[in-house]
Amino acid sequence: MDSYLTVRKLMRPVADFPRISSQAFFHEAMIALQKANEEFTAGRIRQRILLVEDRTSNILGKVTPMDVMRGLEPKYDKIDSLADDLRYGVPQVVRSMKEDLRLWQEPLDDLCRKAAEVKVESFMNTPEPNQAVGIDERMDNALHLFVATCHNSLFVMDGEAIVGLLRFSDVYSALTEVVQACDLKSR
Repeated sequence: MDSYLTVRKLMRPVADFPRISSQAFFHEAMIALQKANEEFTAGRIRQRILLVEDRTSNILGKVTPMDVMRGLEPKYDKIDSLADDLRYGVPQVVRSMKEDLRLWQEPLDDLCRKAAEVKVESFMNTPEPNQAVGIDERMDNALHLFVATCHNSLFVMDGEAIVGLLRFSDVYSALTEVVQACDLKSR
């Protein structure tokens, strides 16, 4: 069982993902995500997350629809604890921070300008320690990161290089298969 559930075996390699340049603009990312979703839904591609690459095709990070929304309001980067505050039920603190930083006061008014000026590199998701796992790292470390951070995918690293993504949905499916193979009886 343990040899089956490895990061290396369950990850999706970078070759499986559509790509976008770090120098592409906001509107290009939205269009590429829409196209990737349509292709994924039609069964023509295997992934709908965009990997972000530099001019030499090195993978730098990824872009999801949530990253695009964060790109509309870059002030979120100033609030490191926002997700924790929401998770631990401190809505008044979040409301106060939102008002103090004037979050979402103007982003939609400026949507067309931002779509033409903001580059993918400014809002892409990059491998942080709490969202990356080594290709030969133990699966229990990956499970801990999934549960503790609520990410849908983790970057898989081979040294400094991003070599794939480990998706929670794939890990959960593999765990389900293992449990079903236990031949447990319902009580």
